[in-house]
Amino acid sequence: MRVKVLSRNPSDYARETKADIHRIQRNVDPVLHPLEGAREYQRALNAAKLERVFAKPFVGSLSGHTDGVYCMAKHPSVLSCLVSGSCDGEIRVWNLSRQQCMLAFTAHSGFVRGVSLNTSGTTIISVGDDQCIKYWPLETSQLTFSQKLPTSTIMGKTVFTGIDHHWSKPLFATCSSQVDIWDESRTEPVHSLVWGADGVSSVRFNPIERNVLASTGSDRSIALYDIRGVSPLRKVVLDMRSNSVAWNPMEAFNFTVANEDSNLYTFDMRRLDQALCVHMDHVGAVLDCDYAPTGREFVSGGFDRTIRIFPFDQGHSREVYHTKRMQRVFCVKWTGDSKFVLSGSDETNIRLWKAQASEKLGSLAPRQRASLDYNNKLKEKYKEHPLVRRIIRHRHVPKLVYKQGKEKKIMLLSRKRKEENVRQHSKPDRLPPRTPERRKHIVSVVA
Repeated sequence: MRVKVLSRNPSDYARETKADIHRIQRNVDPVLHPLEGAREYQRALNAAKLERVFAKPFVGSLSGHTDGVYCMAKHPSVLSCLVSGSCDGEIRVWNLSRQQCMLAFTAHSGFVRGVSLNTSGTTIISVGDDQCIKYWPLETSQLTFSQKLPTSTIMGKTVFTGIDHHWSKPLFATCSSQVDIWDESRTEPVHSLVWGADGVSSVRFNPIERNVLASTGSDRSIALYDIRGVSPLRKVVLDMRSNSVAWNPMEAFNFTVANEDSNLYTFDMRRLDQALCVHMDHVGAVLDCDYAPTGREFVSGGFDRTIRIFPFDQGHSREVYHTKRMQRVFCVKWTGDSKFVLSGSDETNIRLWKAQASEKLGSLAPRQRASLDYNNKLKEKYKEHPLVRRIIRHRHVPKLVYKQGKEKKIMLLSRKRKEENVRQHSKPDRLPPRTPERRKHIVSVVA
């Protein structure tokens, strides 16, 4: 006779110490758990509520500048090093982990229009209203307060409005009435690139196709250049002027521009006749934008005194940051570890924000990490349910921004209603073509 006996190994259910939790045997057969869906939905609702409860994105403020912070630059290899330039000509070097200023000196008379670091991070290159390009030595291991003297100064012919360094070569680009390509060892530009604009406001090198750069001009254009051929590639003209441009670090062809019409436009450089996406949540001119190292999101700031984080392929922001004291945001940066966002504004402060508003700083225990992952999966699974979606999407914004947002929405709906009325009262042979939002703001493309 054969007898079946239940047998269990005590190590499968016994606790090693009194502090451990009890191990419970559970049958995951869905037939035995008819209310599992309802329980999961309630957990997803609680997870969404807790995310908003713990959403405290502000980390700290870096104070020390005596005028508005106009530009910032990240160190290419040291995560905690940040360089900032202000409207009174001062440059400061910050240690982000300590939230302290490690170095401060007067660099220019007037605005510091742009700062950048060379590929090794040993030299700061700055441009300002005094028509000078200046080289400043930087030793991150020995940062002290002192009055620095530039190692080299180059006098330009016009006021420089921006600067960006090549990602691998000892070259950098400046913009003024034209785009100039400079070699660090020379005092004259190697190449000068001109294409119709009276003034160029910003210039950026592509981090993947490193010989390609983009610039935004005062004639409402966005121009693409290749420094190997020393010739312009293509140019697109929009309805209004663009203030800044940022390349996607993971997709070589895509870039985003911050525009005066309160929108941001993402383009594919191979097809400039329409935008890939129009990002529409700001209510004032957008002054700057910067991509996360992952390439999945970017941050923007502008005249409406808010900072917004957009997914690269969505038209609305997932997060908006603001404070009572923060004024116009001149510059924004995403840190190299993709965990924090930096903003420089008109009231002399640099602010440090969490990229994920409810993220806990510091190390997490394995059980905490597992719980957070489980909650994130639940929110992803039930994100389209009305209650969960309303809680996840809701954000408090300043009263002025809220009113301007409502007014902007009314204006857009009125414009669409007018276009539809024109179509309904037009003859069949005279119907105006339907223009998608991605094409509406593009005036022309020049090859």
